[in-house]
This record gives sequence, structure tokens and C-alpha cells, in this order.
Amino acid sequence: MFSLEHVSKRFGTFAALEDLTLEFPSGAVTAVIGSSGSGKSTILRLLLGLELPDAGLVRVDGVSVSAANRLAIRRRIGYVIQEGGLFPHLTVRDNLALLPRHLKWSRARIDARALELAELVEIPGSALTRFPLELSGGQRQRVAVMRALMTDPPALLLDEPLGALDPLVRFELQERLRQLFHVLGKTVVLVTHDLPEAAFIAPRLVLLRAGRVVQDGAAAELYERPADEFVRRFVAAYRPPPLPHSGVSP
Repeated sequence: MFSLEHVSKRFGTFAALEDLTLEFPSGAVTAVIGSSGSGKSTILRLLLGLELPDAGLVRVDGVSVSAANRLAIRRRIGYVIQEGGLFPHLTVRDNLALLPRHLKWSRARIDARALELAELVEIPGSALTRFPLELSGGQRQRVAVMRALMTDPPALLLDEPLGALDPLVRFELQERLRQLFHVLGKTVVLVTHDLPEAAFIAPRLVLLRAGRVVQDGAAAELYERPADEFVRRFVAAYRPPPLPHSGVSP
């Protein structure tokens, strides 16, 4: 569904992406990982048309993203950012209704879809009348996923969607997201710096460094057959904590 062909993108003197060629097939779940500044979020912004490449082509369903068509393309893609990006002065329902109203959906259709998605992400229907600050962090992030899914887009892009959550809530949402992606069958591109999270949610991992792909494949390949020393160090950075010593201390 998505492709980047020899794409480069600079911000001033900083090269975010360098001659990058990458594909995200329809219906596949892919996690893009890497250190800060590696170009992960820039890829999502290019796919959404929030940025245009300095060189190369970005295609969505074979159509090149341009200044003329990027708004139309953006309406076909669900987008979730860290902490959700919900409007605090609007109720959950009104946050969900923003794009459907623009598309002239009826109130009944909006309400029916909102209740359907509330059940899907496992939050109570009563939460639809609350404001974002009246919800927990985990609930707000579930609402952000609901908003991205309101018009049933074929693709979902998520930029560090769980980064601001405490570990227990994050674990629970990782479980739910993996289930959702399996059930929905959408094209999903998830950006995260967290290797265990990426390996748990996505069958395919793309590891970036300085705007280039250093390894592309299943998590097992990164762990067992790292492409270079950087991949080895990246994987080692997520080693498990040491186990407590057994026996009696001297």
C-alpha cells in the first residue's frame, strides 16, 4: 500500500532520510524502530503528506503523494500520536466526530460507530460523554485509536502511541493493539524506539540508523543474525534485568 522510492528529506542541515527505499504491503503490520533522530517519525509524516520529500517518490496505493492530493490521501489513513492528541475542550464523542462530521455523517451513524469502537477497544460507552482529562492515560490512548478508526480507513499509522504510559498500562495496551491489528486486517505502520514492544506487536521490524535501513526482517533475525555491530548494540541495549543471587550472602 505504501512505498518510498529513493526518498531523501532534510531539515536544514540535518538529513532525516537518505536515499531510502522501503515498502509497506497492504494488510501487513510493520514496526519501524531506531534511536532518536533515526528518521522513524519522518517516514510517517511523509506517508501522511505532512511533509513532502526533497528527492524521490512517496506512493500510497501507487499514487504519488503531492501538495495537490495529500489532504485527500490523509483522509484515508488513521493516525495516532503519543498521548493521543485529543482536544481537551471536546468530549470523547465530539473528538471522534471531527472527521465524520466533515464527511457529512449523520449523528446516528456517528453514535453507532462510536459505540462499536468503544466495545472494540474495551472502554465503557459512558466514557463517550466525558472529556479527555476525565479519563485515565490508557483510556485516552484507546480513544485516540478509536478516532483513527472512525471512518474505517484501510491503513493505520501510529507514532510512539504508548510511550507516555506507565509499564502496566503499556503492557495491557500492547496486548490489545496486537489483537486489534490481527482482527482488523489493516495496513499498520507502528513507530517505536522500544524493541521488545515492536517484536511483540509486529511480525516485521525495520531498524533505521541515520535515515537508512540497517536491517529489515523478523525480530528473531535481529537477535540471532544482526546485520552489523550497530544492530548488535541496539539489541543488547534491551537485555533483561539480572536475576537476584541465590544462596546466603556472606
